[in-house]
Amino acid sequence: MQKIVIGVSSGVAAYKVLDLIKLLKKSGYNIFVIMTVNAIKMINPSEFEKVSGHKVYTSLFPKSFDYKKVLEKREVEHITLADSTDIFIVAPATANTIAKIACGIADDLLTTTLLATTAPVLICPSMNTHMWYNPLVQENIIKLEKLGYYFLHPESGTLACGYTGIGRLVSIEKISEEVLYIINQRNQLKGKKIIVTAGGTSEPIDAVRVITNRSSGKMGVAIAEECYRRGADVLLFRAKTSVVARCPIKEEIFETGKELSDLIKMHLKNYNVLFHCAAVSDYKPVEKIEKKLDSGDPYSLHLESTVKILSQIKKWNPKVKLVGFKAVYKESEKDLIRIGREKLKQSNSDYIIVNDIGREGIGFSVDDNEVYIISPSGLLAKVEKSPKKEIAQNIIDHIFVKREETISKIEQPNKLR
Repeated sequence: MQKIVIGVSSGVAAYKVLDLIKLLKKSGYNIFVIMTVNAIKMINPSEFEKVSGHKVYTSLFPKSFDYKKVLEKREVEHITLADSTDIFIVAPATANTIAKIACGIADDLLTTTLLATTAPVLICPSMNTHMWYNPLVQENIIKLEKLGYYFLHPESGTLACGYTGIGRLVSIEKISEEVLYIINQRNQLKGKKIIVTAGGTSEPIDAVRVITNRSSGKMGVAIAEECYRRGADVLLFRAKTSVVARCPIKEEIFETGKELSDLIKMHLKNYNVLFHCAAVSDYKPVEKIEKKLDSGDPYSLHLESTVKILSQIKKWNPKVKLVGFKAVYKESEKDLIRIGREKLKQSNSDYIIVNDIGREGIGFSVDDNEVYIISPSGLLAKVEKSPKKEIAQNIIDHIFVKREETISKIEQPNKLR
């Protein structure tokens, strides 16, 4: 039975969570409740215990707390709750609780458990309409959404304070539907073992200087994070200079193209999907100077082409589903698609993701991207300019979810004949 932890903070709408628990239990979920100290002043924990069938958690340090027992059992209550839940809901979420989460404050059982969980978190705000529109509240919400927290924004209606406007807790039916969607999404890639490469390689010139590129690794890391959120077993090969994943993803660090190539060859046989997002240098110095070159001396740098890793991957594991990336510079849409199809054929990839790094505001080092997803049949989809997190979601949807739904619809009639 899947487990849900619901954090109840001190909004008047807390009483509605009683019906939410009943609804979720009918769907087969096991519900556990954490209440803040102020929430207890508004509604008796016994009411939640009756509907959930479990004790309500209220304090980091219950009366029976004994550090000796903790050390003996190696078990801490808030960590156990954080580790065992399939989804964490905060409803109602006050402005104060949202601010604490956004700032990483852990000063009670609810916020401490939230900080420790790796499960998806759904936040359902409820507050006065002026509080909702306060720039500080909106800033905290935007920050958390960028970090991957799910939100169901409040509805408009008559509020407990007498105001009419946005701030009312979203309906429990919508919360229940969203929980089902998130949990289903969490299992979309279950059973898939995925390698993602991210960031730019660095090829040494001398003991301190390198040839590299402007790749930040943001696109690759966004894909790794999204695969992880959807239940895949993810291994991230990340450049030393790349941004860091915000999920507990297994990773290996590389600097040179050879180091990346060696990592892929070492692990590829154990994985069935590879997103090759890393920006691998096309050239490297013919020779590496072991010492630091004197900046006062002239020096001619001789370069040689590097081996195209993307073109080797299917040779190392012909069964792997390969998604390659191709950066172009200021090409027309027609040529961009043509280049993508040529790269697809040349590398024997299953998909090629093409983006134009010559366009301002997308590609290397920035937070946004715009991509074309190319399949053997041609252009599968164009994903318009949007944050790389959303680009990653779209890529995975098109390659896994939508494609598999289409195949299912095609194959089903044949099975019935």
